[in-house]
Amino acid sequence: MIALTEIRKLDLSAEAPGAQPPHISAASGLVCIGSTMYVVADDELHLGVFSTAVHEPGRLIRLFDGVLPNDKTARKRQKPDLEALALVPAFRDFPHGALLALGSGSRSNRCRGALLGLDPSGAVSGLPHEVDLLPILAPLHDAFAELNIEGAVVAGDELRLFQRGNARHADNAIIRYPLQQVLDAVRCSNSDTVQPSAIDRFDLGSIKGIPFCFTDAAGLPNGDTVVCAVAEDTEDAYRDGPCIGAAIGIIDKGGHLLSVHPLDRPYKVEGISARASDDRIDLLLVTDPDEPSIPAVLLSTSIR
Repeated sequence: MIALTEIRKLDLSAEAPGAQPPHISAASGLVCIGSTMYVVADDELHLGVFSTAVHEPGRLIRLFDGVLPNDKTARKRQKPDLEALALVPAFRDFPHGALLALGSGSRSNRCRGALLGLDPSGAVSGLPHEVDLLPILAPLHDAFAELNIEGAVVAGDELRLFQRGNARHADNAIIRYPLQQVLDAVRCSNSDTVQPSAIDRFDLGSIKGIPFCFTDAAGLPNGDTVVCAVAEDTEDAYRDGPCIGAAIGIIDKGGHLLSVHPLDRPYKVEGISARASDDRIDLLLVTDPDEPSIPAVLLSTSIR
């Protein structure tokens, strides 16, 4: 069992525009650059920005125009369902790299994302660029009974997307794309579809008959990947269900599942960041409690 330490709630500054309620409640993707933590939430139109050095309230960066309804059911229907956040290295028009936020693709209105340029220090610079993810997501509907992208990692010249299964279709997979083709496609309004170069499926085990399914991933310098997974008792990619358990897994650079480590409590962890040292991997994780009135929390742990 891996023990977790609760660091803080993801509270927002009172001055944060659109912060109703004044916290992020559905944290779904995490990238850390230095002491800055970027968080996407699946029921927001904004990116959350927090410090890992001081526990002051965070702020929001708007990604999409519009206003989401406060009613939970109506909000669920209309939200962009941003579930993944990846750090992209420097490329055309983004000399210091970018953050790429991705929708899950689980519904037709969940196939957009956003590119945010970074400055030399890793801070967001300039306005976000809305992108169409259909060129990369459309081909996947033939590969999966229910598409549900929950994580994204850049590894070398590849973009790797993490498909999350559910209790009925435990169809976890890593979907690999040539990174440059993806970047070209999402920056072009009339792009052809991009076919994945490989789809590798995974069995992460189960608890009480409920399969563990990917919720996010983070790359390591040696090419390995750390993934977080939850066992959520739901039979589709749309409805939420009770979280029975959670786990951390390690996948090597060749795509082999090396280990799965259950967490000591059934936190619904949906975002992960990893930092490797000589003898351990330090992890930060964020949660989605599936209840707008409850703040997401930042957790920490280490594995050896």
